[in-house]
This record gives sequence, C-alpha cells and structure tokens, in this order.
Amino acid sequence: MARNEIRPVVKLRPTAGAGFTHVTRESLRNDPDRMVPRTYDPAVGRHADFGEER
Repeated sequence: MARNEIRPVVKLRPTAGAGFTHVTRESLRNDPDRMVPRTYDPAVGRHADFGEER
C-alpha cells in the first residue's frame, strides 16, 4: 500500500493535556477540517476530546 498525502498520519492529543497520544490516519478528501474525536483516555480513566496535531 502506497503512502500518500490524501491519508496522512495524524497524532491526536487530549485537550485535557494528560500526555497520552492516539495515532490514526485521516482522509483529507472526505474531511478537510481538523477532527476532534471523543475517545478513551487511559491516563484520565474516562472519555475525553482529542485534538488533531499534524
């Protein structure tokens, strides 16, 4: 599978600043805006908003 600029690797950091990072790939063709998913943060022990960091 070829790596390209349409689906770059994206680091997701918590908005609470707990220090945990999720790594995912995002489709810039479908969603050109920055994503803010609400996923589980093991450092806090509950779900939190994660902001995108490119």
